[in-house]
Amino acid sequence: MITAPGQLVVISGPSGVGKSTILRRLLADLPQLVPSISATTRPPRSGEQDGIDYHFLSQDEFDRRRNAGQFIECCQVYGRESWYGTLEDEVTPRLARGEWVVLEIDVEGTLSILTRYPDAVTIFVEPADPAQLEQRLRGRGTESPEAIARRLEVAHRELRESGHYRHRVVNDNVEVALAAIKNILNNAGLPNDPAEKASV
Repeated sequence: MITAPGQLVVISGPSGVGKSTILRRLLADLPQLVPSISATTRPPRSGEQDGIDYHFLSQDEFDRRRNAGQFIECCQVYGRESWYGTLEDEVTPRLARGEWVVLEIDVEGTLSILTRYPDAVTIFVEPADPAQLEQRLRGRGTESPEAIARRLEVAHRELRESGHYRHRVVNDNVEVALAAIKNILNNAGLPNDPAEKASV
């Protein structure tokens, strides 16, 4: 049995664009996609579980793994002290098994990924109108005005850098955006069923 090579899929987008909602739907609808769980130094939020939502690491442990070269990308996000990153063992062994691995990371992380995986399927989810981002972020009611301003600053920078992605999908309607991403993945060769990863 010869295993067909796996594929790396990267989904990014500014805060408030709805990419997490789209990714949850995508993973529910396409079991042949395998999510990569990011590592972070920030503390868990209510309801989050270690190893499911994130790998929650202390700063010392994160630094140790970073210095040991165990991340394929990592950075500080939104100018805060917290670090986020993608661990090597979340990606490389799965690709070797022929799996399609999905990363939800920011633009900076994507640029790092592309230096190592230039054939990755990169998808940037963007709003129909950037003003929608501020409305959604304020509507959450979970962050201070300063935190929202910081996220918006990063969001506008990411929108300017979206040209680095192979595909751009407008999320004005979740169902339409979801269908567009499924079409992109199908055109990239996504197996119709998990069992089709391997071929003789």
